[in-house]
Order: sequence, then structure tokens, then C-alpha cells
Amino acid sequence: MKRMLKSKKGISPILATLLLIVIAVAAVIVTYAWVMTFTSSAGSQAGVILSKDSVAWNSTAGTITLYIRNTGTSDATIDAVYVGTSSTNLPKQSSVTYDPTSKLVEKDGGSLLTITITYSWTSKTTYYFKVAPQVGSPLEFHEEAP
Repeated sequence: MKRMLKSKKGISPILATLLLIVIAVAAVIVTYAWVMTFTSSAGSQAGVILSKDSVAWNSTAGTITLYIRNTGTSDATIDAVYVGTSSTNLPKQSSVTYDPTSKLVEKDGGSLLTITITYSWTSKTTYYFKVAPQVGSPLEFHEEAP
């Protein structure tokens, strides 16, 4: 019996339990940080919901005017506008003006963004549009020119 007590190889049950608790707490903290980062980025993206109010075609000026509203819970800033005759190949438009010039569409439908695109369009042709905000999903739709 004395021989058993003298040979202490390994760690005590108390130290083993404390070590397991420390590892479990560290795993919970890492998981919590990851989940919070994921949900905050997903929540901000879901907060932008762009919708089209109307489209105006001006054959004299050669422009297309889009009226865009944001019904989401976060403000949106428009990053780019794409127009083309095919939904798969939409070139980015460079001749675009915004009103207001900040390109900001306020949340909850509080403001209307007017986007005027200088574009050579043809009557009775279907055009595809993509309005891309900096954060969130783009607004994609098609419209036939009058």
C-alpha cells in the first residue's frame, strides 16, 4: 500500500476537472464570438431592401430615370447601376446622375432616390436593370421601353 502512494504518475482528478472546465469555457467564448460576428453581418445585409417605384423614359434627352426606394431597416448607399438588353450581360453604366448626390436611400421608405442614366434606348425593347447597393442584395428588374 505504501508503494502505491509513493508513485504519483499523472495529474490529480481536481486538476483534470479544472483543465476540462477551462477548455470548455474557451470553446464557448470562441463559438460565441463567431456567431455574433456572423449574425451582425447577416443582419446588416438583410436590412437593405431596394424596390422600384417607377421608370421614366425620355426619348428627347436619351435618358432613363429610375425611382428607387428602400423599405428595409438600414440606410443604403448605391454603388453601381447596370443596364443592358440581356439579363446575363449587364454593363456598368458610367453616365449616371443621382438625386440626392450622396446616393443614399434612407431606410423604411423614408426617401426616394432618383437615378438618371444617359442611355441610347430603342422603343419596344426590353431592358434589364441592376441597382447594386454597397451592402445587401441588388435590385434586379426588367422593363420594356415605350
